[in-house]
Amino acid sequence: MLGNDQIGDCTSVGLANALRATAALGGFQIGVDDDSAIQFYAESTGYRPGCPETDQGGIEVEVLSFAAGVGYQLEAGAYYPLWGTTDAQDRNALALIMARLGTAYLGVQLAQSDMNQIEATNGACVLEADNDAYGDTTPGSAGGHCLLGWSYSGLSDSDTVDLLTWGTIQKVTWGWLHTRIMEAHGLVWPQLTQASGMYPTGPDIDALKAQNVEFLTA
Repeated sequence: MLGNDQIGDCTSVGLANALRATAALGGFQIGVDDDSAIQFYAESTGYRPGCPETDQGGIEVEVLSFAAGVGYQLEAGAYYPLWGTTDAQDRNALALIMARLGTAYLGVQLAQSDMNQIEATNGACVLEADNDAYGDTTPGSAGGHCLLGWSYSGLSDSDTVDLLTWGTIQKVTWGWLHTRIMEAHGLVWPQLTQASGMYPTGPDIDALKAQNVEFLTA
């Protein structure tokens, strides 16, 4: 959870999970603890531990810019993401980011029905846009949230997407994501490049950078 069950540090947790998920694809792992995630949240947003009024969450593009310039500080050192933004409603773009970069860094507007369904099923559910049996389906009625797109089963509205959030994998449909998503970003962590020059997701890091620039500016 990295503190996200107590405070609104999801933008920081999303970056930590993106690091961990990408490293896992390369067969290794990076240690991230609560203190590091909360410290980055404080540095990137102005949150002050012990002052609940400063716990206002983060704006993703500002947090990403901060991370790119200052780094995501961990015991092992600082990690600096390269990042770009894509059309959040472009399903093919989201799928390509997951496939080529490992994860998609997303911002969504959660509905109260989503939170109620997750609580009622302990997360063992597939969130759908019209889950009104669990309450208010209005996007944003339960606030905004940062999470990661990890994988997908297909590209139709009823196909599922695996989201990394709250220390687990939450399944949703593309139809759900279409109604809830606000923004989408792609991340590359150059420091995760292996000695061979290959990025954990497979391609050569220089080729990946070039392809990413071309994709994000097309």
